[in-house]
Amino acid sequence: MSLPTPAPEAHRTVAVLGPIPRDHIITHRGDELSKYGCALYTALALSALLGENGTVLPIVNVAEQDEAAIKAVLATRPNIDVTGVRAVGDRGDVVELRFLDQNNRVERQTGFMAPIRPEDVEFALHADAFVCVPITDYEVSQPTLEYIRANSSGVILLDGHGPTSTLSAGGERVRRLWIDLDEWLPSVDILKMNLEEAGCSWSPSAEDERKPGDAILAEQLDDFAAHALAKGVKALCVTLDERGCIAFSLDDNGQVVSREVGRIPIDNVVDTTGCGDSFAAGMSFGYLLEGDIVTACQYGNAMGAQRASAKELDAYLSFEETSAQISAAYAGAGRA
Repeated sequence: MSLPTPAPEAHRTVAVLGPIPRDHIITHRGDELSKYGCALYTALALSALLGENGTVLPIVNVAEQDEAAIKAVLATRPNIDVTGVRAVGDRGDVVELRFLDQNNRVERQTGFMAPIRPEDVEFALHADAFVCVPITDYEVSQPTLEYIRANSSGVILLDGHGPTSTLSAGGERVRRLWIDLDEWLPSVDILKMNLEEAGCSWSPSAEDERKPGDAILAEQLDDFAAHALAKGVKALCVTLDERGCIAFSLDDNGQVVSREVGRIPIDNVVDTTGCGDSFAAGMSFGYLLEGDIVTACQYGNAMGAQRASAKELDAYLSFEETSAQISAAYAGAGRA
């Protein structure tokens, strides 16, 4: 099944599944910030890209004390429909983040969102894409993705951060092996993850001495990509920190092809919180735009760079401005 490639002027609806946690953040520079995060970044980034040509449907369960504030932020964007933002069981995520450097952080979770269940997505099954950005393994379950796959033709993008993260008894978020990976893959069109998450997803032999949390070995990445694509995933994107990302897909002959997509440089890294969530937004938009994984990664890199360059939520550029940023950064790069 090929994925849809609507014309640039087509109206698109994109659902965003995941938590909007109340975050307390200490940056690598020592700045302390308190704000809402995760799926909020994804929704706002998509809102900027879609403009008048689209609608964003966040699907998130929140605590009662956070519901009004979260809806107020989302309501500043006329193309965001808050129907799916609900105080289910008065449960929402609360997270403490302490950055050790630009890319590594210690996380502790003290509040826990009610999981997103199949019935929660019923109203959004007409969406052109479903962008799933869980931060912990229970938030967006495999049965929920399976339900979407069975009842919708929308593109499903999954961030591997959720299924490869779990909580200790004290609330510390730690890595976990994604043992049931093969049960998930048939319900995923685009799988996005970093090297450590890929490492938690691929242990093909008893001789593999890596521990959960260790990055996948370079010589294992091609085999992992081939496995994921054989199980039904249309494209795999692995982010490479400062190097950008590498994308895997199948060519017309069913052969695995890869393409490294360099990062978009920024002058000053201010706050990397939410970069992955913003990247997921850009990826989904870019894929709907052209049906091309390289274009998707370029838009992902752009939205991640925009997020990292500012503290505020209005950092995201419009489609026209982002396209100009991409053209300047990738002039002459071409397609895979």
